Amino acid sequence: MKTLKTLNAQNMLSWAMKENIEDIFKKLKTGISGLNEESVIPMREIFGKNKLSEQKKESLIKKFILSFINPFTVILFVLAGVSFFTEVVLANPGEQDFTGVIIISTMVITSGLLRFIQESRSDSAVEKLNELIETTALITRGDISKEIPVDEIVVGDLITLKAGDIIPADIRLFQAKDLFISQSSLTGESEPVEKFIFDSSESQSPLESKNLIFMGSNVVSGSAKGIVVTVGDGTILGNLAKDLNHKKGVTSFEKGVNSVSKLLVTFMLFMVPFIFLINGVVKGDWFEAFLFALSIAVGLTPEMLPMIVSANLAKGARKMAKQKVIVKNLNAIQDLGAMDILCTDKTGTLTQDEIVLERYLNTFGKEDKNVLKYAFLNSFYQTGLKNLIDVAIINHANEKDIKVLIENCKKIDEIPFDFNRRKMSVLIENEKEIELVTKGAVEEMINISSFIQQGNDIVPLTEDIESEIIEEVKKFNNQGLRIIGVSKKMMNKKECSLSDENDMIFIGYLAFLDPPKPSTKEAIKSLLNHNVNVKILTGDNDAVTSYICSKVGLENNGILLGSQLVGLSTTELKKAVENNSIFAKLSPSQKTLIVKTLKENGHTVGFMGDGINDASAMKEADVGISVDTAVDIAKESADIILLEKSLMVLEDGIIEGRKIYGNIIKYIKMTASSNFGNMFSMLVASAFLPFLPMFPIQILMLNLIYDISCVAIPWDNVDEEFIKSPKKWDASSIKNFMLWIGPSSSIFDITTYAIMYFIIGPYILKGNFHALDALGQERFISIFNTAWFIESLWSQTLVIYLIRTSKVSFLKHRPSWQVMLLTTLGIGIGTVIPFTFLGDKLGMTTLPYYYFIFLFITIVSYISLVSVLKIKFIKRYKELL
Repeated sequence: MKTLKTLNAQNMLSWAMKENIEDIFKKLKTGISGLNEESVIPMREIFGKNKLSEQKKESLIKKFILSFINPFTVILFVLAGVSFFTEVVLANPGEQDFTGVIIISTMVITSGLLRFIQESRSDSAVEKLNELIETTALITRGDISKEIPVDEIVVGDLITLKAGDIIPADIRLFQAKDLFISQSSLTGESEPVEKFIFDSSESQSPLESKNLIFMGSNVVSGSAKGIVVTVGDGTILGNLAKDLNHKKGVTSFEKGVNSVSKLLVTFMLFMVPFIFLINGVVKGDWFEAFLFALSIAVGLTPEMLPMIVSANLAKGARKMAKQKVIVKNLNAIQDLGAMDILCTDKTGTLTQDEIVLERYLNTFGKEDKNVLKYAFLNSFYQTGLKNLIDVAIINHANEKDIKVLIENCKKIDEIPFDFNRRKMSVLIENEKEIELVTKGAVEEMINISSFIQQGNDIVPLTEDIESEIIEEVKKFNNQGLRIIGVSKKMMNKKECSLSDENDMIFIGYLAFLDPPKPSTKEAIKSLLNHNVNVKILTGDNDAVTSYICSKVGLENNGILLGSQLVGLSTTELKKAVENNSIFAKLSPSQKTLIVKTLKENGHTVGFMGDGINDASAMKEADVGISVDTAVDIAKESADIILLEKSLMVLEDGIIEGRKIYGNIIKYIKMTASSNFGNMFSMLVASAFLPFLPMFPIQILMLNLIYDISCVAIPWDNVDEEFIKSPKKWDASSIKNFMLWIGPSSSIFDITTYAIMYFIIGPYILKGNFHALDALGQERFISIFNTAWFIESLWSQTLVIYLIRTSKVSFLKHRPSWQVMLLTTLGIGIGTVIPFTFLGDKLGMTTLPYYYFIFLFITIVSYISLVSVLKIKFIKRYKELL
């Protein structure tokens, strides 16, 4: 044992794939009955736990640091450093003022802390929900088979696997029947690989071995038993974990945020040096010009954007968590809001997870226990994934005491189900004979049957009889019943293969009722009301699918079968996926192809499923959604997992996604338009005023107050009309908004300059600026700075109320109490500051009452102008946000 422990994973697997299975049992001190319980702890101590090191999980300290690292906070850190260096090195002793450094640091700390708190709360909520999901494996210990959590598996355990299972460790096979494994995550192979108990290849690479299967891959079809040879970090996956733990590709949401960030940063980097040069040339004080430009850079930095994004996503994840929805990928919430097509499987997704066997009929259409008996033999003895149909057959047979009729039967071989054949077979031996019993889609049963049982007679299956059967099946399908055919065949050997599925005897069929979930009709209605088209992608037949669609309120504007997809060109396929809403008799690869084609057509596509055959399509979709009854591999492929049976949480997720987009785009458009307007105002002031319109420290204070007001935006209400349709990132919309709304603030900035410079300032000080002495000019500048500080704060903050809704009057759709509270506090504090000691320190002064009359007129005029521009913008571009 210690010798084996010294081998690394590669050598351990190389040893296991070449070694005789009996020798492996001997070396690992186990056998066909499995390990005894006393051996489990020693094996775990020697080979370790079956758990990958949590390389993805970041420490609290690292999360805290990363909360402060983004392009905007990095810029602020640099600006704070420059400001600190300027005060220490360039300022005269005794005149050093670190208020600017403190304000910039406060901005950074506020943004970073809020982002850290929101993401931590979201992570905590998701972790609690993840605890509700436990992946298990069927093991044998001491001759007892039982399900245990996968992290309790040890080297030497015997594992039983079936279709749908995720392989929990690296395993050497000693039993395998038609076993196909998808190991694309390890090898990149797109097609499933067949595995056997012997390795006839000459390859020395374990990954190319035919008798080894690996952690992280999954069983596509077939069944197997094997012995665990490596666990946890010792597996191939464990050794590749660092490479596999790469982040998911950049989503459309991330691309949108990144493009906007790049636009704003580029705008700042271009404009700040320009303003610095103008001020330096016009006013001659390059040091003062540098400090002013530094403050402008801070003002143009949308440092709250990362926090706004994080807070929105985290708030959405927490809200979904309360409804027992696991959001594995935070960005998936916004992608859910952007989704305009939801593709969904039918069985177990739209329908209930309790299929009921309604009828079992012979070829005369009469109820026949013999048909139920053979169906039961097939379902009971198959070792693959027992689906809802198998469970329904077994449950019904138990009620009818069918088990008494098969006491002398035993299974000696099987051909597992797969989604391309759409059938499965078991080889049964009793005291008299050996029979191959097959069940599956009626069309497939007819294709492999040459005879039909009519009473006690076996007669050839003619085209006329075949047509009669198909017509009878269609009648049942039109009643919403799903039909499965049953065939049998005498055999003279104790093994079977795919080639034996021919010349069979069709004996009858089973009718199943698969009713929709109670919430399905309401959920689909809600999706359609929110402009999300629903398309059904199922492996089931078209008649049953059409019936279910009619019951759940889904309009049937065309059905396309999997067989019809095969001959379509790329152009024809792109048209077909748009024109049809129901796709039936699809293979897993065809589901994936349809999702991929819809994405290529420019749609944001979600896929909801629960089975093995849905996993690939879920990975291909922009948003993969699995339901409560899904198999492990489906949940693994999903971005969002619904733990409750109700589908109405889909509506909540879509609404939440659109609210997230709405509140993020509010901040972006407000910031972009405000920055554009401020730049224009600064250029005018720099060119024509003989002094700075606002001191650097005042600009920093203004931005701090405004930023704190914006903290409430993630909690704002969103127009009902806005969430009615999917939303996608559009950089041109942001640019248009910036060009339309931005300059409007500059008009009133300039009028404020003119009124203060030519009227109010001279009126207070009894003379114009150039006629005053140095003390008078200092007082004039203080009055001017304070006036523009208050006007800028009021206009910049109050415009939030106009931009946040497309309503002409914001009172028709009130903001959240959080927005009202913080904006009111911001305006109140900013207005009061000049009357306090802090105002003195910031170079401000008190203003006369008649200034506030002018301020009121200015703000009313500004709001009126923006309201008009908003109406014209909406009329032209059919949107505001």
